[in-house]
Amino acid sequence: MTVTDSNLPQGRDSLTDELLWRGLIQDSTGLDELRALLDGGSATFYVGFDPTAPSLHVGNLMQVVMARRLQLAGHRPLLLVGGATGQIGDPKESAERTLNPPEVIAGWVRRIHDQLSPFVSYTGENAAQLVNNLDWTGEMSVVEFLRDVGKHFPVNKMLAREVVKARLETGISYTEFSYQLLQANDFFELHRRHGCQLQYGGSDQWGNITAGVDYIRRRGAGPVEAFTTPLVTKSDGTKFGKSETGAVWLDPQMTSPYAFYQFWVNADDRDVSRYLRYFSFRSREELEELEKATAERPQARLAQRALAEELTTLVHGEREMAQAVAASQALFGRGSLDELSPETLRAALTEAGLVHLDELPDVAGLLKESGLVPSMKEARRVIAEGGAYVNNVRIAEVDATVSPADLLHGRYLVLRRGKRNFAGVELGR
Repeated sequence: MTVTDSNLPQGRDSLTDELLWRGLIQDSTGLDELRALLDGGSATFYVGFDPTAPSLHVGNLMQVVMARRLQLAGHRPLLLVGGATGQIGDPKESAERTLNPPEVIAGWVRRIHDQLSPFVSYTGENAAQLVNNLDWTGEMSVVEFLRDVGKHFPVNKMLAREVVKARLETGISYTEFSYQLLQANDFFELHRRHGCQLQYGGSDQWGNITAGVDYIRRRGAGPVEAFTTPLVTKSDGTKFGKSETGAVWLDPQMTSPYAFYQFWVNADDRDVSRYLRYFSFRSREELEELEKATAERPQARLAQRALAEELTTLVHGEREMAQAVAASQALFGRGSLDELSPETLRAALTEAGLVHLDELPDVAGLLKESGLVPSMKEARRVIAEGGAYVNNVRIAEVDATVSPADLLHGRYLVLRRGKRNFAGVELGR
C-alpha cells in the first residue's frame, strides 16, 4: 500500500492541501511544521482508541478513515487500543465514568484490535502496527510513574483544561485527573519505541494531545507534531452517530450492515457534502461533480447513496453493501425480495418495525397488527383502494389471506401500505 510521489496523479494537491480542503484539520501544533512532516516523506503517526464498549462506532470513523488516508499517502500508522487508559477513562464534563472490570476491557481490546485490522495494510514499507498501551503502562510502578512522568506536569496547566474546570464544582477523582499523564506518556513511549513523530485525534482531545507534545519536549526528545480533526455534527442539532434505534456501531452484530447503510442514506441534505469530504476517498473533482449533481436533483439523493455505498463497502465489504442496496430497493417494490439473505431481510424489517406473531391472521389483520393502519375498518379500506401489498404483491380482495407458503425464508412477510410505508411480520421466534 506504499504510495510514493512517482505514482501519485500529476498535478495533485499536497496531502496537507487536500486535508485542509476537506476540512479535516482543526487545530495543529504549527501548520508549516505539519506540512513539512506530511508532505516531506514517510512519517510514523499514531491515533488512539479507548475500549469503552465492545465495538467502535461511527463517531470513531473519522479517526479510522484518517489513518487509512495517511497510510495511502505513504505514512506509517500505529493504531493504539488503550488497554491501560481504557481502565481509567478520559474525564467527562458531566460526571465520573463507571470503571469496567479489567477482564471486560481486555475482551473489548481484542475485539477492537480485530475491528481495526481491515482498514489499513500490515505489509509494505509503511506497514501498520497495532499497539496496546498496557504493554508499557502495566509494568510501571507508582513511584516510577510519579518520578518519571508526573514531575513534568504543572498542576496549574492541568487545572486549566476546560473539562477539568467544569468538574471542579462537582468533583473529579485523581484517577480521571491523571488520564492526561497516561495519554501523554503514550506519545512519548511510541516516539521512543517506534520513532512516532505525529499524533492526531478528535478536537475534544486537543488538551491531552498537546500535553503529550509538551511532555516529549520536557524529556529532551522530539520534535513531534500533532493535529486534531473537527467534531462531526448534524445540522439539525441531534448527535452524530445516533439513529432512531441508538448508536450506530461498526460491529455488524450490534448494528446490521443494512442499518449502517440506511444511516448514511438518511443523512440530511445540509450535511451530506461535508460528510463526503470527511469520509470519502473520491477525488476532489469527483466530489465537486457529485455535489453539483445532487444540487440539481436533490430528490435522487445521489450524494447520500454514494456515501452509503462507499462506507458500507469499507466497513462491511462489497457483498454486504450489495445486500443493503438490494434490500432498500426490494422493500419499496423495486427489486426481488427472494434475493435477500435471511439476515439482511430481518435487519431491514427490524429497522422498519418487526411484529412477532404466533399465527397468521388475514391480510387486513396483518395490516392492523403491524401498525400500518389503526383499525380493521381502515385496513379494509386501504385494501379496497388498492394500497395494500404483501411481499410486494398488491392485494385485491378485502378478505384475502396468506399461507405458510407465502413466508419468506419460512418466517417473514413484508407488508406495505402505499409507496413508502412498510413493516414486517415474523412468524414464531
